[in-house]
Amino acid sequence: MRYLTAGESHGPGLTVIVEGVPAGLDVDIDAINQELKKRQSGYGRGRRMQIESDRVEVKAGIRHGRTTGAPISFWIENKDHTHWRNVMQAEPIADDLEVKRRVVRPRPGHADLVGGLKYDHRDLRDVLERSSARETAARVAVGALSKQLLATVGMTVFSYVNVIGGVEAEATEADSKQSLMAAVEASPVRTFDADAAERMMRLIDEAKAAGDSLGGVVTTEVHGVIPGLGSYVQYDRKLDAKIAQAVMSVNAIKGVAFGDGFGMAYRPGSEVMDPIAYGDTGYTRLSNHLGGFEGGMTTGMPIICTAVMKPIPTLYKPLPSVDIETKEAFLAQIERSDACAVPAASLVVEAVVAFELARELCETFGHDTVGRIQGRVAAYREEVRTW
Repeated sequence: MRYLTAGESHGPGLTVIVEGVPAGLDVDIDAINQELKKRQSGYGRGRRMQIESDRVEVKAGIRHGRTTGAPISFWIENKDHTHWRNVMQAEPIADDLEVKRRVVRPRPGHADLVGGLKYDHRDLRDVLERSSARETAARVAVGALSKQLLATVGMTVFSYVNVIGGVEAEATEADSKQSLMAAVEASPVRTFDADAAERMMRLIDEAKAAGDSLGGVVTTEVHGVIPGLGSYVQYDRKLDAKIAQAVMSVNAIKGVAFGDGFGMAYRPGSEVMDPIAYGDTGYTRLSNHLGGFEGGMTTGMPIICTAVMKPIPTLYKPLPSVDIETKEAFLAQIERSDACAVPAASLVVEAVVAFELARELCETFGHDTVGRIQGRVAAYREEVRTW
């Protein structure tokens, strides 16, 4: 499986093509649209999310509700494009027209300046339109499709927010997967701790009033994991490495860890390895400090992937920058932005993790049909259970 996206933040819309999805998958388009809606929500989002109402339009690869094995094409319209038609039109336009809305003041923390240097864009809008996090809507659609494929073999993927602006949610030992998911879905900041959620929202309000922004930490969990996905034989076949690369490709993500992650630097080895046991269900681990991976392969324990998101760099209290034409110091260009997008980031990270797992599933058990994959997975689970 692989996918490509195309489209700009204020262009007509986003296109995504997914290749390698097995035939025979019953696709719930409403569920995909629900994921897109959740990405747009979350406390701290800006005015853009009040304009858009993201929905996928299937252009190819799904017929009568089922995948055919052909490439799947989704289209997500940008409703805000109505106000940017002349600015973003494909046809040539006179250089002296104000309608171009040239951007010559790069924003610190964005791709603006480095992208301009790399591609020789004297109008930095040519950089910011594509580097915008608007593109992640397409990735959420792909992730939602991937989750439906994973569900056919008993794997579930969900995400939540751990930290916003230094306020940390605290789980209790009594929190089951079901109660955790229910609390997260009901929370405006996608966290399971109601008290922490209130403090997070107050902090977001304060940051917004100050023209500032907040980052945080998000976690994706995968349950029902098949042991042995990935491989130790080459660096580029290790599944945790593939997931880490995918997560780091998400806008504003600056760090990724599995299990206890960076906390393992402060503890001895005897406290962070996962003892092995054997029972009726086969081999298992007595703890999950390593987050479901050993040697680049899944152990069968839940995958726990944590990522840190930097505060959004577009600030209504802009930082100093330099005009690329005059070389004079100015305050950076202000573009419409969010005070906090950590809840949305949790869904994007969830989506890319789901895709990497779906791709590995097909790589291991075949691409042709969902039914054949299910049969091979069932036989493999039984084989490793009694191995």
